[in-house]
Amino acid sequence: MASLNVGNLGEYLREQRRTAQLSLRQLADAAGVSNPYLSQIERGLRKPSAEVLQQVAKALRISAETLYVRAGILDETEREELETRAVVLADPSINERQKQVLLQIYDSFRKENAAEAAAAATGSAEAPAGSATGGPGGPAGTTEDPAGARAAAAERPVDASPDA
Repeated sequence: MASLNVGNLGEYLREQRRTAQLSLRQLADAAGVSNPYLSQIERGLRKPSAEVLQQVAKALRISAETLYVRAGILDETEREELETRAVVLADPSINERQKQVLLQIYDSFRKENAAEAAAAATGSAEAPAGSATGGPGGPAGTTEDPAGARAAAAERPVDASPDA
């Protein structure tokens, strides 16, 4: 049987299994897969499904996303985004509304940075809308855009009444 190109998944699994001081049979039992199948995964002869990787990760008490990246199922940046979201959602010190707002802000920063990276890659000197330079929807009044701050201040109504 020819070895499949699944990155270094097999080697990584073997290393994690040994670190956890589990035999191949013990890990196979804990993950609910057959011993020969797990052996073939470790030797790079089989490419496991996401479900099998999830079971193995749970048995090893490691991140399933890490195994997905090693198996080529998930991109590294996708894994980082998923882990960030999971941490926010699991935080017991903030309520559900706060979690959703935080994730919306996180998404907006990711989109802004992606747009800036795309603009830089195409050689565009123009900043995307909503960037920190005070573009439409952006935070006018930042130290990076003193002219925008002056314009924003000039647009604010001035109420001279003492009971404002």
